[in-house]
Amino acid sequence: MKRKTSNTKRRTPNAERPVVQWIGDGRVQEDTGRGWLGNQDGRPYAPVYGASRRRDSTLNAQRPTPNAQRKTNPRFNLEERLLEFSMRIIRLVDALPTTWTANHLAGQILRSGTSPYGNHGEVEAAESCKDFVHKLKVCLKELKETRRWLRLVKQSKIFAEKNLVLILAESEEFIRIFFASVRTTEKNAK
Repeated sequence: MKRKTSNTKRRTPNAERPVVQWIGDGRVQEDTGRGWLGNQDGRPYAPVYGASRRRDSTLNAQRPTPNAQRKTNPRFNLEERLLEFSMRIIRLVDALPTTWTANHLAGQILRSGTSPYGNHGEVEAAESCKDFVHKLKVCLKELKETRRWLRLVKQSKIFAEKNLVLILAESEEFIRIFFASVRTTEKNAK
């Protein structure tokens, strides 16, 4: 019976290859035992990342960050954002021209665009997890409807103002927020 060769005595293809560094224009540089692979005494050092390529002895814990220097932590307040969104919708509806088409669109946008603010209050007062998810989905449904009406106003060109693009972008953000909330809540409920 033939004995197996131990891993330490086995030849590996990578062990015999010279260690090289890519220089950039198709050339490579072989390691001489010092320099780019190690310090003067031959010890390897950790690679330095970033554009500067300089070694810095400052620990990450000692570096100041913009968030650490703030007096108060900014709090993401969905209710305030929804209130501001509703106010933008109201201002948009007031600025639409008074035509039959614009009046119809204004009514639809006003109803569906201000609804998420009120429905979010019901989300906060949900009685069960199932009720919470249902009310989140109502907010999501109203936001998607608002997005469609806003896109129709944009395509019909009855209102040409840059605020319309900002309101559309904000509605997209809310749709993503509420969709993620629904998905996370449903996943955690299982």
